[in-house]
Amino acid sequence: MTVNITSIKTSSNGAWQGDNPLDYAFPLLIVQTTLILLVSRSLAFFLKPLRQPKVIAEIVGGILLGPSAFGRNGAYLRRIFPSWSTPILESVASIGLLFFLFLVGLELDLGSVRRSGRRALGIALAGISLPFVCGIGVAFVLRSTVEGADKVGFGQFLVFMGVALSITAFPVLARILAELKLLTTQVGETAMAAAAFNDVAAWILLALAVALAGDGAEGGAHKSPLVSLWVLLSGFAFVVFMMVAVRPAMRWVARRCSSEHDVVDEAFIVLTLAGVLVSGFMTDLIGIHSIFGAFVFGLTIPKGGEFAERLIERIEDFVTGLLLPLYFASSGLKTNVTKIQGAEAWGLLTLVITTACAGKIAGTFVAAMMFAMPAREAITLGVLMNTKGLVELIVLNIGREKKVLNDEMFAILVLMALFTTFITTPTVMAIYKPARGAPMHRKLRDLSNNDDSSKDELRILACLHGLGNVPSLISLIESVRSTKKSMLKLFIMHLVELTERSSSIIMVQRARRNGFPFFNLSRRGESHDRVAGAFQAYSQLGRVSVRPTTAISALPTMHEDICHVAEDKRVAMIILPFHRSWRGEGDEAVEDNVGHGWRGVNQRVLKHAPCSVAVLVDHGFWGGSETPGPDMSAVQRVCVLFFGGPDDREALELGGRMAEHPVVKVTVVRFVEKPEAQGNEITLRPSSSKCREKSYSFSTAHMNRQKEKELDEAAVAEFQERWDGTAGYIEKVAGNVVEQVLAIGRSKDYDLVVVGKGRFPSAMVADLADQSAEHPELGPVGDVLASSSHGIACSVLVIQQHEMGHGEDTPVSKVESSEHNKSKEIDDIV
Repeated sequence: MTVNITSIKTSSNGAWQGDNPLDYAFPLLIVQTTLILLVSRSLAFFLKPLRQPKVIAEIVGGILLGPSAFGRNGAYLRRIFPSWSTPILESVASIGLLFFLFLVGLELDLGSVRRSGRRALGIALAGISLPFVCGIGVAFVLRSTVEGADKVGFGQFLVFMGVALSITAFPVLARILAELKLLTTQVGETAMAAAAFNDVAAWILLALAVALAGDGAEGGAHKSPLVSLWVLLSGFAFVVFMMVAVRPAMRWVARRCSSEHDVVDEAFIVLTLAGVLVSGFMTDLIGIHSIFGAFVFGLTIPKGGEFAERLIERIEDFVTGLLLPLYFASSGLKTNVTKIQGAEAWGLLTLVITTACAGKIAGTFVAAMMFAMPAREAITLGVLMNTKGLVELIVLNIGREKKVLNDEMFAILVLMALFTTFITTPTVMAIYKPARGAPMHRKLRDLSNNDDSSKDELRILACLHGLGNVPSLISLIESVRSTKKSMLKLFIMHLVELTERSSSIIMVQRARRNGFPFFNLSRRGESHDRVAGAFQAYSQLGRVSVRPTTAISALPTMHEDICHVAEDKRVAMIILPFHRSWRGEGDEAVEDNVGHGWRGVNQRVLKHAPCSVAVLVDHGFWGGSETPGPDMSAVQRVCVLFFGGPDDREALELGGRMAEHPVVKVTVVRFVEKPEAQGNEITLRPSSSKCREKSYSFSTAHMNRQKEKELDEAAVAEFQERWDGTAGYIEKVAGNVVEQVLAIGRSKDYDLVVVGKGRFPSAMVADLADQSAEHPELGPVGDVLASSSHGIACSVLVIQQHEMGHGEDTPVSKVESSEHNKSKEIDDIV
């Protein structure tokens, strides 16, 4: 049935008046959008275990909705995706594409590309040149084999095929590298730099291809070469104008919208968004494509400032989450896999895939080997550079619009892009494993037991979520900084969640500018990261070497980055911020909760860390406006609670280091059992019925309790002997332990309370095993002090000592003495 597009109405009068909403433009667009989102999100969920980028799910979803699968049902295709709705769907999708390409321009930092060096440039050029030449060779085969291919202009067809086979998808590659934990490797750094070069080259080639394409079969072959020349010259003039005139103007706008001013003027945001549309119109007027103008306009926006972040907040979720999947779906609706029929057609598909992979991998591999990269890293780099994505689809869609590609060639090239991107992750996982050193398991007492400890520097890895964690962390690090013994080397890791949002990739770019993925040894003044800047300023106070870095990862795997850096840098302790913090006192206290996902990060680090771990619960009483230092008179008051066990001994060791600082006053409060209770035994039995989220877990490893008591006595005696007269020492007879601990926390006598987690609890701590747990990862005593409902007037540091023999933790139940005497099947933990 032929439909006059001008007769289509926007909205219906409703079903009660006899109208079918699917016969009207806007209701049908709603149904199409909803269906596309449901299919693409469902596929993304099922492909997530395979660690595939979201673009794969969106392309496959579009193909499934099109004539290749669901669309083979004619009634479905006529009702849900009728031909008259195609221009409407593609127009809405093109708006999303326009603004997404503006975001891509924001992601691409030309300064970073210039600084990437000759190696990245050489690898990128080789990775483009060889597949481009191979694409031209494949074009000759396709032109003589595929029906109708010889009707297209010869030059246009060659250029489109060369571009289609030589592109690397920079945003998709960045996400794959982050997922595979390769951003911190030489391969990752080189791949990112080469892909950035490739992205710039791809846009130049795309502009060339569009300029040459003309009207394809209708007139492209007979068009005067002067027309293409005028298009290219006009495009070049547009880029020069944007960089010379518009870029300085956008810098002025960004300065006006900086944090120095109270608010970001909404007029600047609106004008910038309008500028995206105007730039797109200008390049469309020139004859290139509207998306080229949006991309170039994105390049003119200053990177990393508040203005860029505000733009991203305004448009990225709506564009990437809602509109962009429509573009992939429209591409899938045009992809008819059934057009690939017969052995010859499938042979052509195999030829195109093989040529694309061989050209990109071989070109990159040879160039990487010439720059003295190891063979395995060179082949991995080639596989990574073979990633395709959105720009590939844009090239193919433009080729189809210009009638350079017919339905069969379009389907072949879409499947090629899908296959090459899909195999990237599993292939890299199979052939490349980053070199890891032998695991080293360290704790603070290892340094104390070293006879030559003055030469063994203390290494600490301090993690943080943002600027809010800086004051308390600096205060803690300063209190640990020894003025007498070894130098402190501090590694700062800014934890950034990698999400599906484009801004995550911008963070990757910004981190690379600041020296990421390697630790930033220089260029302090060039750092745009205020977190790193704060610690760099602190490093000037004394014998502290500060090296900042950034971990950009999904929360479920963030602990791998933390533990790897701890191993690689041979740190003795990891300091983690608690997922909740407070500012103010009593009822006026304001809570800052970064989310349950970050709590899971802490739990996994506590489980897998190769060294001791400290969790800092900031109640707002540790790390005020002044930072303690050698020239300050303000005393920082620290209390160490000692019940006994490896974790408490590590807490005592940390307290001893704090006691060395001239403005830190340390008091050790040791809890001892009542004389009449010393012969009693408390037994804990593993309980499968208890939930780890609501119950305390203790180590299942067997330990000699008598030896543990001797080690406790020796540690306390050593502390008293070394710090007699400097640090305070108090013994308390354990009664109601919870109330006694709360009294210390509420007393306002201390700024910080240090306590062991108690994985191997003393009888006093074991008695608390059956209590309801709010934060079981902190142990019974730490959980009591961390609760927001107890009115605690100090910050809390919970220590877990690392030991190879500690084994797994498990929830337990407390067994009464009489029951213990009757049962011989009980696992004796305490």
